[in-house]
Amino acid sequence: MKKKLYFLVIVLIVLALIGYKYVYKNHRDIATEKASFSISANEIYTAFKQNDSLANQKYSDKTIEVLGKITNIDSTNKIITLDDKLLARYTNDKHQRLKLQNTITLKGRIIGYDDILDEIQMDQCTIHE
Repeated sequence: MKKKLYFLVIVLIVLALIGYKYVYKNHRDIATEKASFSISANEIYTAFKQNDSLANQKYSDKTIEVLGKITNIDSTNKIITLDDKLLARYTNDKHQRLKLQNTITLKGRIIGYDDILDEIQMDQCTIHE
């Protein structure tokens, strides 16, 4: 009887540990992930304009690299706009060297397309000049 009780306790502890590891997984580190796609801001904008649902299925929540020309910089909120079509929230502090109309590459996660503002949104971006 004691052997069954010990076995049951061990099984419950193992299940509790597995459940804990499942619930409290490590967060994604977009900066170290390999990019699934490398695309220009205009190309991804066109993909979302042509077929929003297909583009969401292909790009949303994926790590991608986007190439584009800086059209707006909001260093207070850490936001860069590329080609007036892609709004990106960045995490690294390379923004001091950025200038309007420079071409840069951002690596980040696509959140989706905002049809009201007519722009694609990214977060967790790192700036690669």
